[in-house]
Amino acid sequence: MEFKFDTKPTYTIITPAADILDDNITGKLAELTLQDYGNDSTNFIIDLQHCISADNTSLSGVLKVHDACYAEQRSFVLTGAQPAVLQILQAGDDSERLNIAPTMQEAVDIISMEILERDLLSEE
Repeated sequence: MEFKFDTKPTYTIITPAADILDDNITGKLAELTLQDYGNDSTNFIIDLQHCISADNTSLSGVLKVHDACYAEQRSFVLTGAQPAVLQILQAGDDSERLNIAPTMQEAVDIISMEILERDLLSEE
């Protein structure tokens, strides 16, 4: 299972090379986002551009990763989802918790706003 990493000053883009979003991918994403793999990034953009389909368990896996990241004060945004993957990710009632951005720039904007929000809340 291959992933491409692009580390920026305030976030890391993780791009799975797999064409199917499934439990294996979401499990590995959980490991990657919740461990310290040599950088200070705590904010993640998951670029799903290569995933052309998703199985029915992928929503629950993505929600687990999302919730674990936010429990640790980390941001987690999905982008580049193909229509079939987007349909699965938006299928459940809990899907409204997910940050799904149509473009990479919008994903970066969400990360920036959440960083600002956390900074403002920590000053209070």
